[in-house]
Amino acid sequence: MAYDALVLVSFGGPERPEDVLPFLQNVTRGRGVPPERLAEVAEHYLHFGGVSPINQQCRELLAAIREDFAANGVDLPVYWGNRNWDPMLADTVARMRDDGVQRALAFVTSAYGGYSSCRQYQEDIAAARAAVGPDAPVIEKLRQFWDHPGFVEPHADAVRAALAQLDPAKRDTTRVVFTAHSIPTSAAATAGPAGGRYTAQLAETARLVHAVAAPEVPYDLVWQSRSGPPQVPWLEPDINDHLAALASSGVTAVVVSPIGFVSDHLEVVWDLDTEALATAKQLGLDFARAGTPGSDARFVAMVRELVLERTTPGGEGPQRRLGELPTWDTCPTPCCLPPARRP
Repeated sequence: MAYDALVLVSFGGPERPEDVLPFLQNVTRGRGVPPERLAEVAEHYLHFGGVSPINQQCRELLAAIREDFAANGVDLPVYWGNRNWDPMLADTVARMRDDGVQRALAFVTSAYGGYSSCRQYQEDIAAARAAVGPDAPVIEKLRQFWDHPGFVEPHADAVRAALAQLDPAKRDTTRVVFTAHSIPTSAAATAGPAGGRYTAQLAETARLVHAVAAPEVPYDLVWQSRSGPPQVPWLEPDINDHLAALASSGVTAVVVSPIGFVSDHLEVVWDLDTEALATAKQLGLDFARAGTPGSDARFVAMVRELVLERTTPGGEGPQRRLGELPTWDTCPTPCCLPPARRP
């Protein structure tokens, strides 16, 4: 099937102090989040001057994808639209329509299955197309990439680099702690066609990164960035609680690797580099935070490979993967199925 564009779809973030509250209102609209909670989260953004790192990271990724496409003969224009802040996805879809785009692929900056990490982006794309009208281009989301080497290998290299920052004399009491965004346990139970897909994919990504980066160092998968009311169960343990448990068990140093994320956005630089680091210092733990793929050349090449999977005649693209879970079955919507299996 022919496609005539790629659109990078991301979460979005404020770029001025006056953007912060309107942005958070977009994020939480319809969820009944009290104003005092929004004010609390706003302070996280204001700590960094009201600027989220995510938009600049998307600009860098966008430029890298365009350069990679040009160098490798992929003749597709690349657009960018966000879920919650400028450039808003509906505005981008309107520009794509005006440019004559009829059928596009979407690369979403989330590697995993589940509602917030996959299906909600599908809904965002559908809503943007509906807002543009019947002449909006068709947009099909590329598959999840949680086990793709272009995602796993940069994370593994970052864990190695972080380990190198720690005292080698403490290696026997060092632990690797992988983190991802917590979600309600009810959402985790219903993620994917058979449930549990989000947690299963993350567990496999952690295993893969650990096996490549530091098989001799014990590891755990824990959660961060909980935002729900306290009476609603979310995935646990939280990173800060887990650091306390590790310290009490004799661990002296930790590498924290945010495998749930593709770039060092606010939930990394605040929840880990600020809060978790402060917790580690209070506990006397040596702390090194591993980086994320960002615009690593292997991650950028992965985007091209995912596009080629969908644009190669017969759907027989590279289909590179490392994991053992069935990649094509990770999403219940047709866009993540290979061409031969789409309805």
